[in-house]
Parts: sequence; C-alpha cells; structure tokens
Amino acid sequence: MFETELLRVFITVAECGGFTRASEVLHSTQSTVSAQIRRLEDQAGQALFARSTRSVQLTPAGDTLLGYARTILRINEDARQRLSGAVPAGRIRLGSSEDLTGAWLPRLLRRFVTQFPQVAIDLEIGIGPRLLRRLDKGEIDVMVAGRCAEDTEGWRLWREPLVWAFARESEPPAPLRLAFFPEPCPYREAALRALGGQGGANQGWTVACTSGSLAGVRAAAVAAIAVTPLPRSLVGPELRILGPEAASLPPLPDVEYIAKVGRRANTSAIAALMEMIHTAPAPMAG
Repeated sequence: MFETELLRVFITVAECGGFTRASEVLHSTQSTVSAQIRRLEDQAGQALFARSTRSVQLTPAGDTLLGYARTILRINEDARQRLSGAVPAGRIRLGSSEDLTGAWLPRLLRRFVTQFPQVAIDLEIGIGPRLLRRLDKGEIDVMVAGRCAEDTEGWRLWREPLVWAFARESEPPAPLRLAFFPEPCPYREAALRALGGQGGANQGWTVACTSGSLAGVRAAAVAAIAVTPLPRSLVGPELRILGPEAASLPPLPDVEYIAKVGRRANTSAIAALMEMIHTAPAPMAG
C-alpha cells in the first residue's frame, strides 16, 4: 500500500522536473522531499527517478507509477468530496498558447465546466514564455503551452513534430522568406537555431512577416508570402509540409506540450483541472 502523501510528493517532483522546484511548491526542504521519494522507492522496490547533475527524469517504473498515483489521489479526493458533500468551486486563471485553441482547448473547457459548473475560468491566450512569466508572478494559476527545448519545467503532456509549412499549391520563395511570432517564441527560436543564425537575415533567408497571432503567421503561409514553423497538427488543408528538399530547409525539433501550476495554486478546482488536462487526448494532425 502506497502512502498518499508520498504519492503527492512524487507527482510534484515529476511535474516540476526536479527536487528543488518541488520543495518550493510543497513548502518543504529538498532533503525532506528526497527522503520522501526514497521511502516511496523502498515501497515500490524500484528506482522511480534517474538522477544526474543536470536533470531528474522518470524511470520506466516511475512513468508507470505516475499514472497510478494520479488515479489513486483522484479517487481519494473524489471519495472525500462525495462524503463531505463538497465540490470544487471558485475561479481558475488559465493561460494557454494560441496553437491549442482550435480544438484541444474548447474540448477541455467543455468537459471541465460540464463536470464542475461551480468553477469559473479566466482564460488568457498568449505565447508560452510570456505565460510562464505571468505564472511565476502569480498572475495566472495554470499554463499550457509548447516548448522546443528542455528549458521549462512542467507536467509533460504529448509531443509532436515542428514542421515547415507553406501554401499547398505554391513553391517556397527564393530567397527564403519566413513568418514568425515575435520574440520570445519557442518555435521562432527553434527555427533560427536550425537555420544557423539568430539575426534578421542570414545565408539567403529573411524574416518577412511577424505576427502576434497564429492566424497571422498562417495567413502569411497560406498566401504564399512566407514559410512558417508550425506544430504538425496545425498544418491543415490549406498548407503543406515542406521537406528538406524544399529551399534546403533543415529539420526542426519536436514540440513538447507541458502544463504547469503556479506555486500558490493548490485548490481542489485546480487539481481537478490538472487531472483533466493530463487525460485529455492530444490533437490530431490536420
């Protein structure tokens, strides 16, 4: 039998990606959190985390236990609420990147509000790094966004390829013209790293369009004005994926979508939302 308090600590370390951040969220010390994880590993009979000087990653056993741990705590909380007659209520400030607003976010919100009608949602749409800053300042409670490098802690949801997208019936412009979100943007940064430069123009390419909205960069690509990097699920029927043979485009990294909770965001409503985010299916490629 696993102790629920140890499972709660285990989930926090997994979501935070490390013991230091988890100890801050739990208002504990790093040594205490480490000791609690060792106790849980003794109960499990296996190592749950692979530790290095730079990162903490779940082992296969840890990844398996994570799903069970969330289910155990959810059932425990459901039973407590059912017996006490309490239901989650209040207000959640949710931040989401725009690339999730097409289908994934509406499905999530519909499911959540149907199950928890007493909870109000304040929704903010923005670029991942900016949402992260607002989360750290306590201005939002939960954020969901994509990243292209292991530089942001969070609850890992799914991965999909980042691809070069352009108008379906057109050839990419020469010299290459690009459409990006403004800085800071993980897709822009990943594309510039792949192209081998950080400036506005380099080796025959230039940034021809900058837009603060997904609709803007997609419009530039659909109009055959510029090539833009997009998660594969956002390509849609108006666009096509350009391979390496097109304009000598380099491969791009995967996008990893994560969810993250603010330090003081620990209500039952937020716990219910995070559980629903974790179980929501990834978007399908268009």
